[in-house]
Amino acid sequence: MPEATGPGRAPGLREMAAGDLEAVARLEGELFGAEAWSRDLLAAELAASHGPMADRRYVVVESEESDGDGDAHDAYDAADRAAGAGPHGPRLLGYAGLYHAGGLTSADLLTIATIPAARGRGIASLMLTELVSTARETGCPDVLLEVRQSNEAAQRLYARHGFVPIGRRRRYYQAPPEDAVVMRLTLRPRQGPVGAEAGDPGEA
Repeated sequence: MPEATGPGRAPGLREMAAGDLEAVARLEGELFGAEAWSRDLLAAELAASHGPMADRRYVVVESEESDGDGDAHDAYDAADRAAGAGPHGPRLLGYAGLYHAGGLTSADLLTIATIPAARGRGIASLMLTELVSTARETGCPDVLLEVRQSNEAAQRLYARHGFVPIGRRRRYYQAPPEDAVVMRLTLRPRQGPVGAEAGDPGEA
């Protein structure tokens, strides 16, 4: 269930474009530090989301309010500047990506991020709902994701959207080292032997 958004005009969700790469790369570095994807990797991921062989999708959310409007201007901070936001007009609030393989296998939530000043406004829920819809429309049986064991807020968000924990990946994260909780949202029953359930990562 999507989070409630705060006051003000609704944020706008759209496809990520090449013109967003600089802002996304800066925000990636600001939020993920040593584990941030490089600009080149982001560009390659975006390229793979276009054309007849596209097997993933990336979206962004930007504000539709002027930063000159009261509290919006007060909330403008270093994280906003890192996201490429100017003090006036639309600014990037978040971005997310999904690997869907054209529905041939499980979808994988590749990344999802929101600037600190926009958290609690339902931005992550908006992007997650959109990408889960993409997975469902392409015929994926389920959506998988990894999340830091310590990131309880993100785990609660995913649980509200129907994801359940199915295992751990030990020391999946390296900076700092930490286990990942693997979560899954089932979209349709898998075909297979009676009693079999494919895809559980276990405690490797």
